[in-house]
Amino acid sequence: MLEMRPDCEKCGTDLPAELPGAFICSFECTFCTECADALDERCPNCGGELLDRPTRAKRHHAKSPPSSERKFRG
Repeated sequence: MLEMRPDCEKCGTDLPAELPGAFICSFECTFCTECADALDERCPNCGGELLDRPTRAKRHHAKSPPSSERKFRG
């Protein structure tokens, strides 16, 4: 199951699990659309490809909650 991290690691933008607009690499490094575009869809941490993160319907949050640990260190 994906962690569904709550924010962009580069700019801190909120990325709710139930909404589109997040990009992840195979290590689940997470970026917003604008930052992923600026990074040319390449993860600055591992060099992996950034792809659209799937969404998780809110009805599943109670049983399978998205992560609340923020990664932005700005």
